[in-house]
Amino acid sequence: MTVRTVAMLTAGGLAPCLSSAVGGLIERYTEVAPDVRIIAYTNGYAGLLKGEYVEVTEEVRAKAHLLHRFGGSPIGNSRVKLTNVEDCVRRGLVQEGQDPLHVAAEQLTTDGVDVLHTIGGDDTNTTAADLAAYLHENDYELTVVGLPKTIDNDIVPIRQSLGAWTAAEQGSRFAQNIVAEHSSNPRMLVVHEVMGRHCGWLTAATAEAYHLWVAEQDFVPAIGNDPRAWDVHAVFVPERPIDIKAEGERLRAVMDEVGCVNIFLSEGAGVSEVVAELEAAGQEVPKDPFGHVQLDKVNPGAWFAKQFAEVLGAEKTMVQKSGYFSRSAPANTRDLALIKECTDLAVDCALRGEPGVIGHDEERGDELRAVEFPRIKGGKAFDPQVAWFADLLESLGQS
Repeated sequence: MTVRTVAMLTAGGLAPCLSSAVGGLIERYTEVAPDVRIIAYTNGYAGLLKGEYVEVTEEVRAKAHLLHRFGGSPIGNSRVKLTNVEDCVRRGLVQEGQDPLHVAAEQLTTDGVDVLHTIGGDDTNTTAADLAAYLHENDYELTVVGLPKTIDNDIVPIRQSLGAWTAAEQGSRFAQNIVAEHSSNPRMLVVHEVMGRHCGWLTAATAEAYHLWVAEQDFVPAIGNDPRAWDVHAVFVPERPIDIKAEGERLRAVMDEVGCVNIFLSEGAGVSEVVAELEAAGQEVPKDPFGHVQLDKVNPGAWFAKQFAEVLGAEKTMVQKSGYFSRSAPANTRDLALIKECTDLAVDCALRGEPGVIGHDEERGDELRAVEFPRIKGGKAFDPQVAWFADLLESLGQS
């Protein structure tokens, strides 16, 4: 396969890998195929549909390594589902009667694109799968190679998505300041709401990282600087049922003894209960173009805080969300290493015409490979029985 022009886009929510992945792809092409033209569609699939892109110039190639230092995406993001025709028309991305998949395919052809790199989560890559299938069925000669970005770490069958380790580390850093609020009021309830619609991996990993941080500190208990007040007291993830009564009794004892309670809560934990309450009250539940409940609108953290505050007899309650703080950070050392091996393989696969999403395939012995698009799915569940998380819950006294 002869590759003359490569395009890339980043889409969906931010993650601490997008800027680095863009930089990594540019670096790899410059290293192994310097004559290949590279363009970047701006603002994800929205830019593709509108034909808006920036050229990767020699200056950009020379400075691509600097992109590893930044969070966010240098080329912009958006949430667009190419099979949601109504939404694309409403947003002015296509005209009435147009098929967004056809518009995208024609734009790629007009721009002379041979390879499209999609950098995003399950929604981005399932949309890429829809596009790849359309291109194949309609005889467009183009290879789509995706990179798995999501801080939730919930892409089937990818073992570790890009940016998730960094997000957990940054969530712990966020908590180090927020949990200090336990000293701002007697009987203080602090709820740290962590991103994670269906999967509790990020909440669990963030709580683990924070718990380890507490264990590494030297405290002065004699003056009230008590490690028990700083530690996490409960972790709630979507994969484990939440018994508010039983946990309330346990945490009430913690509140009575320590003077505060610190909860790490996945935003997706108990969403069905929140939605049921809203619908029972006759309220409309807001959803995004992919049909997902807009969690920031239904606010599960506030709902759970209210339930627990009453049981615990909290005098003051604080709910803080680390999502936007953690997802916008630059990639850490561990993620940078993962990003490099994935972007290197993405370019190698692209040059030989091998489509798929690059990652360690859990169903193929964790081999790093281009995972076939039809096998890519979202909503991979976190295993709450995994040893490190089970040990964490045991240390907290949480059954």
